[in-house]
Order: sequence, then C-alpha cells, then structure tokens
Amino acid sequence: QVQLVESGGGLVQAGGSLRLSCVASGTGFPINRMGWYRQAPGKQRDFVATITTGGSPNYANSVKGRFTISRDNAKNTVFLQMNSLKPEDAAVYYCYANNNFRDYWGQGIQVTVSS
Repeated sequence: QVQLVESGGGLVQAGGSLRLSCVASGTGFPINRMGWYRQAPGKQRDFVATITTGGSPNYANSVKGRFTISRDNAKNTVFLQMNSLKPEDAAVYYCYANNNFRDYWGQGIQVTVSS
C-alpha cells in the first residue's frame, strides 16, 4: 500500500503561482511514476503531468510551458510548480503514484484561480 498526502493548494489570482507537494509513504515501494491529475466540477479527471523515477516528465498540452513537475526520490515527494495560472486551471488536484502493480491516489487538494 501507498499513501499520498498533498499540500500547497489554495486561492491565487490569475497570473499567479502555486506549488503543490505530495509525499508518499507506506509499504508499496518502489514507486515508478508519480504525478498529478485534476478534476474540475462536473468534468472528468484529467491528466496534468507525471514524472518517472529517472526524472523524465510528461505534460498535458494545456500546461506545457507553465507547469513544472519535479521529484525528490530520497523523500518520496513529487512537486508541481504552477506558474501563469489561469481560471481554467482551477480544480481539485490529485496526486498519483504507480508502483508497476497498481495506481494510487491522494485525497485531492483544491486550487482556486480568481480572474
């Protein structure tokens, strides 16, 4: 089992920045991919970004050039630096992890962007 705990969400004005963090713990290690998905009200959960243990990132087109994902393997932590935030980025952001056996999800954290 892997437990994921997110932090760093909140309210920000359009054009501003936020940094999300997610710490993994438990017994289901090692973890391969970690990353972030998001879900806006009334919409499906969408891919945002993932990163492998080796540091290879993958981004949704909608966030490329604005969001940066990074990872501290020693601390089992993944980060999402979000810059130039837009109102359409507002959503509940979910931390994601995969250990080659199954997917794990955090509880989610709210990101609100005011226009």
